[in-house]
Amino acid sequence: MSAIDRGALEHENWIGYLTGVVSCTGRAPVTRAGGVVTILTGLPFDWFNQVLIERDGATTPGVMNALALARGQGQRFVVRLREGTDDHFIPTLGEAGLVPAGQATMTPGMLAFPIDQDAIARHAEPGLDVWRVIDAAGMDAHRQVVTAGFGSDPSVALGTVCLDLLHRAGCIVCVGYAGGTPVVSGLGWRTGRTIGVYSIATIESGRQRGFGAAMTAHVVTDGLLAGCDSAALQASEMGRPIYERLGFRTVVRYSAYMEPVGV
Repeated sequence: MSAIDRGALEHENWIGYLTGVVSCTGRAPVTRAGGVVTILTGLPFDWFNQVLIERDGATTPGVMNALALARGQGQRFVVRLREGTDDHFIPTLGEAGLVPAGQATMTPGMLAFPIDQDAIARHAEPGLDVWRVIDAAGMDAHRQVVTAGFGSDPSVALGTVCLDLLHRAGCIVCVGYAGGTPVVSGLGWRTGRTIGVYSIATIESGRQRGFGAAMTAHVVTDGLLAGCDSAALQASEMGRPIYERLGFRTVVRYSAYMEPVGV
């Protein structure tokens, strides 16, 4: 598989996840036009208020229309471009008044292909009891872990993880328990033969114990059992070495562009 194809798999899965989970808001916040996808939920997390180039045939008018739509909502948003692939839109964003958000906001998109099953098996955590969420109580536990682990506003988990997802083909929501306490969360999202790994969050008291890697391994294993041969995720620079040990490699980097502060 070529480097371009690997990047395409990661990109497709991330967009599939983003546009899928925001259905939980009930506000139909996704717009597709001119090869561009615009996600505007109003939730206090930029993943769910962003513009992404979705298709190779994306156009400058498509980008400008997406910016007009986002600005018309009157909320903060971010445009993410894939380094190299989407560089030709950088002048367009500059002319529109957007500025680079800085190196610290860069997002590595990672892919494991083929999935390293030995590495995945090595990171199973015997002290962790992982359960697939099947009801409201489990979903509440997942939301609590996500909110505590990421330090995010509770509205983000409420707006992007709902009971409807439990009936959606290709989606799995999991909670890991240690000593009967929920300590780590995870969500898997399948697109084609790719399993995406999302919402890996560990509460503070459960950190430095390998729970995040173990939950990642669990979600990937579920994908393997469903016939997936690749796995995708988006990492922080801090988390990237952990995912590399699980066989993931950076296939694309996303640079962020935003309205200048004060605008």
